Amino acid sequence: MEQTLVIVKPDAVANGLLGEVIRRFEAEDLTVCGLKMVWLSQKEAEGFYQVHQHQPFFQSLTHFMISGPCVAMVLEGEEAIRRVRTLMGATDPLKAAEGTLRRSFATSIEKNVVHGSDSAASATFEIPYFFSRLEILPKVGRGEIS
Repeated sequence: MEQTLVIVKPDAVANGLLGEVIRRFEAEDLTVCGLKMVWLSQKEAEGFYQVHQHQPFFQSLTHFMISGPCVAMVLEGEEAIRRVRTLMGATDPLKAAEGTLRRSFATSIEKNVVHGSDSAASATFEIPYFFSRLEILPKVGRGEIS
C-alpha cells in the first residue's frame, strides 16, 4: 500500500467541494488515513512549496494558499500517488481530462481545487509536513470495526 498527501485548496473549501472531493477519492478505493483542516501562514506555505521558490508563480501560489483554510489528508491505496494524480487531472483545468476534479471544478491553473504529491519522494516530505505518525491511522478494511 502506498500513501500520498492531498490538499483540498482554499478555493474548493470555500466553494463547498470538500465532501465531493473526498467522495471521488473514496469511490476509487482510496482510503482516508489522516484528515485535518489547516490555515497556513505565509511561512508555512513558503516552506511547503519551497521546491518552487525560484519559479515566477511562487509568490502568487503561496499568497493563494494562505487565503483561506485548506484540508490536508493522507490517502492510502495501491499506486495511490499515480491514481490520485489521474483523478486530479492536469494542473491546467483546460488541459485536464473530462471527469477529473480539476476539469470539473477548477477555475484557473492556480485555483485548481487540489494538490497531490507527485512522487514517492514528494510524499515522504509532504505527509510529515502536515501529520505526525500518531495522526495517520492504519487502513481498516470495510466492515472490520465493530
